[in-house]
Amino acid sequence: MLDISVIIPVYNAAEFLEKSVLSALPFEEVKEVILVEDKSTDNSLGICEKLAVENPKVKLFQHPDKENHGAAASRNLGIEKSSGAFITFLDADDYYLPNRFDAEKIFNDPKIEGVFSAIGIEYLTEKGKAEFQSKFADSSLTTVNYAAEGKEVFRGLLSLTPKTFGTFFHLNALTIRKSAIDKYHLRFNEVLRVHQDSDFIIKLAYHCYLKSGIIDQAVAMRGIHDNNRITKIVRYSPQYNQRQFLFWNSLYEWSKSLPLDSDAAQHIFLQKKAFELTGKSGFSKAICLLNVMLKNPNILRTKYRYTYYHS
Repeated sequence: MLDISVIIPVYNAAEFLEKSVLSALPFEEVKEVILVEDKSTDNSLGICEKLAVENPKVKLFQHPDKENHGAAASRNLGIEKSSGAFITFLDADDYYLPNRFDAEKIFNDPKIEGVFSAIGIEYLTEKGKAEFQSKFADSSLTTVNYAAEGKEVFRGLLSLTPKTFGTFFHLNALTIRKSAIDKYHLRFNEVLRVHQDSDFIIKLAYHCYLKSGIIDQAVAMRGIHDNNRITKIVRYSPQYNQRQFLFWNSLYEWSKSLPLDSDAAQHIFLQKKAFELTGKSGFSKAICLLNVMLKNPNILRTKYRYTYYHS
């Protein structure tokens, strides 16, 4: 039997929090549910306190200064406070399904350090649905396109595989050995207010041996509502470009000291450089782009080439 620590960062989630926590508690595999309350302005703290009193599995923490530090710092604090041999995550407005840990039997193989599955989407408000569908494909599952493990996962997430693997799987459907993330000193980048999950997953896929689990049906549900941060960002807006730059720059700084395959290193560098260029304009932008093109013309073949011409 696995002993799992479920880490839930909590910020202004009073409307959804109890359902989220109660979805994790019934599993025998779940040793503890760690709530990290991040100075909410609603009644989230009170609900956290109530859940911790009523359920011995629930453990409540706040940052030492009791201030707001963001989801990355909250997940990192949860990792530090966890006592389970395995770590999972759950957003406070999402919930697990009864099959959440069905794939985790593959941990019988000591080589496997992490397993990931698919999650479903539940539209909680019409406005949230409209914003989500205007920015993302209207798919009932967030998943990858085919089963994979090991290096194929890392390369797939960077779109470097012959077949399209899919560029994302969700933290809600990831289970990882705590010993693995400690061994490789993996934590969420607290500079990133968004995309810290993608940043963590790509780094995890490089260092750890991951394997796909249940990828054709949901093991958790993601709630889409009016206040989802990721849907508020207009694509190719200055805010979008800056956040993409911070994400790719985080991967670039991490990758510089690693023996990555040349195509992976080049991909990360070019994505970083592409969004760096969006912060420039006019003659300065043209000169910088020309300099990059002379060194590596593949910059004009990146997925985000649109941004070179739209500041």
